[in-house]
Amino acid sequence: MRIVTAARPGGPEVLGPADVPDPVAAPHEVVIDVVAAGVNNADLLQRAGHYPPPPGAPFWPGLEVSGRVSAVGGDVTRWRVGDHVCALLDGGGYAARVAVSAAQVLPAPLGVSLVEAAALPEALCTALSTFDAARLTEGETLLVHGGSGGVGHLAVQVGRALGARVLTTAGGPERAERCRALGAEVVIDHRSEDFVERVRQVTDGRGADVVLDVVGAAYLGRNLDALATGGRLAVIGMQKGRRGELDLGTLLTTRATVLGTTLRSRPPAEKARIVTDVESRLWTAVTRGEIRPVVHARIPLDEAERAHRLMASGEVFGKVLLEP
Repeated sequence: MRIVTAARPGGPEVLGPADVPDPVAAPHEVVIDVVAAGVNNADLLQRAGHYPPPPGAPFWPGLEVSGRVSAVGGDVTRWRVGDHVCALLDGGGYAARVAVSAAQVLPAPLGVSLVEAAALPEALCTALSTFDAARLTEGETLLVHGGSGGVGHLAVQVGRALGARVLTTAGGPERAERCRALGAEVVIDHRSEDFVERVRQVTDGRGADVVLDVVGAAYLGRNLDALATGGRLAVIGMQKGRRGELDLGTLLTTRATVLGTTLRSRPPAEKARIVTDVESRLWTAVTRGEIRPVVHARIPLDEAERAHRLMASGEVFGKVLLEP
């Protein structure tokens, strides 16, 4: 089958097509004929040589797909050949077909096209598992950094679905308005506004109970300043640095928590639990249109280099999808 992979670590130009044997379903797996694959920042890191796949995963990128089941392992009872599904992968989504544990597969939701369904698994699993780790509860104030991003635009909607008051940051008036349309109560234009001041202003000086951060080191201190007493900072990305200075006095005074979490390296049992949680707690909201993916671009798989350049440009709102 045709895949797209990186010939060596480097920029988008190292991506190119290759042929590998078709996947075969293990007893606990299904094979999916891929209709679309989501492009994530993790794919760009892997291409550059900074985020190797976990042991046993395919060496080419891709953390989520949608498509049709074409083969079923002997121990699988839920899925049948022909089912329309989407799936969370350990890797290997940039391909015509994938083999994946049946426990990491979701039914393609009604009301969302099969292509668009590829935009859901990675972001929803990341958002829900992180909010659970940060103990986000109904009525609390949530600040999502990067509300226009692939994870961020869905995290805004998940936070709202969980009953939180959602604040988010975005760059520029147009992106801010689109984030409001997704359900953010307050949108902070990080190009012209100080997010700490605005968070304090709209919370009557209290601060946010939970901050979801993809920026990393550059925002570490200011994120603490934006937290309420007892607040939780959840770091899921390091777009602007991995090493930062932390004022322990502020941490102690505010009784704050700083936590980091990632999805790809989790054991299979944890991923299966997260996928089950997403289906049981969010899938109804997806089918009702209360949570919906925004697809910025659909690009042929063989043009993955263009997709990666687009992702790096900062122009994307929502998700970029590859179509074999």
